[in-house]
Amino acid sequence: MDRIAIRGGKPLHGEIPISGAKNACLALMPAALLSDEPLTLTNAPRLADIRTMRELLSSLGCEIAALQEGKVLAIGASGLGSHRADYDIVRKMRASILVLGPLLARHGRAEVSLPGGCAIGARPVDLHLMALEKMGATLDLRDGYVHAEAPGGLKGAVVEFPLVSV
Repeated sequence: MDRIAIRGGKPLHGEIPISGAKNACLALMPAALLSDEPLTLTNAPRLADIRTMRELLSSLGCEIAALQEGKVLAIGASGLGSHRADYDIVRKMRASILVLGPLLARHGRAEVSLPGGCAIGARPVDLHLMALEKMGATLDLRDGYVHAEAPGGLKGAVVEFPLVSV
């Protein structure tokens, strides 16, 4: 971790702007799919993964406005049409799997390509899928896609993860 050593006995003054957290923003953006009301996120980081999630949500029918140089995102899902997240976008980023649950809740079915985009190494999405099954989803993995159905909707459930997941 980097550090700053200050010598001279002088007090520090001023402000340092803190950018938004990428992983928090990536988890919140798909939440817009759950409502017809617009979702506004402030202090959104301007990063490639955020742009990819914007592209994915737009492909599903969301309207997205970037305000204040992209630091504020207004996401509207009232025009949500598709229940299928295509490989060409999903492959770019592992967090794309986060649209699966909201699409399933909204449409009663969803098809999301298995994600890519992780240079860190294998980090499977099996825990995410296990949680959806516990909430009543029926899942079928074929042709590189997760095909999910929950015609009666998802139900609340106690989900205990066997290990910490990022």
